[in-house]
Amino acid sequence: MSRIVIFANGELNQPDLLSAQLHSTDCIFCADGGTLHALALGLMPDAIIGDLDSLAPETVVEMESKGVTIHRHPAYKNETDLELALRLAIAENPAEILLVTALGGRLDQMLANIMLLTRPEYASTLLTLLDGPYRARLLRSHHSLVINGQPGDTLSLIPLTPTVNSVNLSGVEWPLAQTTLSLGSTLTISNTLTASQATIQIGEGLVLVVHDNTVAE
Repeated sequence: MSRIVIFANGELNQPDLLSAQLHSTDCIFCADGGTLHALALGLMPDAIIGDLDSLAPETVVEMESKGVTIHRHPAYKNETDLELALRLAIAENPAEILLVTALGGRLDQMLANIMLLTRPEYASTLLTLLDGPYRARLLRSHHSLVINGQPGDTLSLIPLTPTVNSVNLSGVEWPLAQTTLSLGSTLTISNTLTASQATIQIGEGLVLVVHDNTVAE
């Protein structure tokens, strides 16, 4: 399977921009109320996962009648609907998982959705969080990442561990060489691409890489 797109129950921002990022070959998973976002874009889910408390019973019946697989979970559970959907998607071993409509709404849910990217058991799968022009990926210890964009794009690095060492960043207005980042520091917020590519390498630690290609759009 090439790519699974998971719709969460956050906010649907810039639907036209999101539609342009989707492929006809994508497999569509919906975490409970994320189903409504997929339907709003004219997409039929392949699977719906969750306790279904955000969907009207008639919507669930309609989805079942159209052959959509329903993974129903109890209301009292230890995971969010998005985590359950992500776990199911990981088991399919796709080349990439794209998380959409995962931001906005409740602050605790939004932060939890972002932090799902850090789970160590997901390290072997390419996870991308997409929201409007923003694309976020997690960079793990001793790995590198190439960002494709154009001059003027905004690039931010957000350390998620107490320290992130040996950070090298090129192709931007403020490059880094063997730099140590600290949790809570804003040193690497709002950098700017000066070329069509930026390259990030890190030593030990976790970094959330956020690319805003509003300029390109």
